[in-house]
Amino acid sequence: MSYVDEVIERVVKENPAEPEFHQAVREVLESLRVVVDANEEAYRRDAVLERLVNPERQIKFRVPWIDDNGQVHVNTGYRVQFNSAIGPYKGGLRLHPSVNLGIIKFLGFEQIFKNSLTGLSIGGGKGGSDFDPKGKSDREIMAFCQSFMSELCKYIGADTDVPAGDIGTGAREIGYMFGQYKKLRGLFEGVLTGKGLSYGGSLARTEATGYGLLYLTEEMLKCNGETLQGKTVTVSGSGNVAIYAIEKAQQLGAKVVTCSDSTGWVYDPDGIDVAALKEIKEVNRQRLTEYSKYRPDSQYHEGKGVWTVKTDIALPCATQNELDLEDAKLLVENGVLAVAEGANMPTTAEATEFLQKSGVYFVPGKAANAGGVATSALEMAQNSERLSWSFEKVDKKLQEIMVNLFHNIDDAAKKYGFEGNYVIGANIAGFEKVVDAMNAQGIV
Repeated sequence: MSYVDEVIERVVKENPAEPEFHQAVREVLESLRVVVDANEEAYRRDAVLERLVNPERQIKFRVPWIDDNGQVHVNTGYRVQFNSAIGPYKGGLRLHPSVNLGIIKFLGFEQIFKNSLTGLSIGGGKGGSDFDPKGKSDREIMAFCQSFMSELCKYIGADTDVPAGDIGTGAREIGYMFGQYKKLRGLFEGVLTGKGLSYGGSLARTEATGYGLLYLTEEMLKCNGETLQGKTVTVSGSGNVAIYAIEKAQQLGAKVVTCSDSTGWVYDPDGIDVAALKEIKEVNRQRLTEYSKYRPDSQYHEGKGVWTVKTDIALPCATQNELDLEDAKLLVENGVLAVAEGANMPTTAEATEFLQKSGVYFVPGKAANAGGVATSALEMAQNSERLSWSFEKVDKKLQEIMVNLFHNIDDAAKKYGFEGNYVIGANIAGFEKVVDAMNAQGIV
């Protein structure tokens, strides 16, 4: 049995009931096979893959908090510090009922390669809780965040582990967590990113993941003789990533006709009204059923259906495994040109394989949505300097990072004989940098 197959088998055996983690490890290691096979003796001797797939540290803790009626609730908190070979652990905190250890490990494992691809000095980590912020009062959310940070603060720091936001963790939650960290540790430091501008946050951080997705997509199309100008785009999701992906796509001359949330989706043939979407989701925190009040010619549909719309470019920006094989077949049937992932692993393995075999340009999330964590690293740099950069400076650096990132994954794919396979290119480019650092630092 090959070294790759041995490690995949061991991961499945040693981490039962964690299908998302198994999926992420299998997808990455399969695409690294050409590199690993060429160095199998040395990698096996040094247990490189075992050290890569085993987190350096896994932290699990209880989070008790009191609701507005005086009832005590207990949630579970997690922080998986996966790999610090190239810098302090960096990765978001997800607050969602679906959160469990397997999902946090899948996200943390992906984060290793994503962070490596940015070219910045940040390692891989992820955290969160099965707490659901939806329907909670501000006081209840503050109570949870303070309890959560009371335990998490023991394991993080500006040069150790710098968490950020993710699903369910926005500026409000980051603020409450930062305040509690500062109170308990007596330190005003860049321990969290995604902070408010009044206390060390970075301009353009809110827009970064969505904008970065489009900067990379634009460069990928350009290098393949295409352009965003005049293209029809379908986007899933209506959170931070989706909103700013829609905004930037339309700034670059494309027309985005869909968005979605957990209950349904919108089709707007005239192009999504970003101002209306921001008011519904960011200001009023409402469902997309409200969208038709702003745009009477739009259509709202219950359930899933974004990928049934004829499109040139599909940008899944909601959650993991939202685009399955049947969706991929519909996209290809409707003539899709490119799929770039705004969310983390939103396309199933079968769908990814089908899209690639059908000649669709496909860029995985670890590359396509790296703009968010890249700008978080820029926020860390500003905090270290005690400076605040202009929106234009941050946005320019973000665009440079995403353009360079695309060329790095493109070059890696070509180097190993997989031209046009950006999944393999992303995994190889991210892996080589991390392994070089791991080998230089010894068996630790």
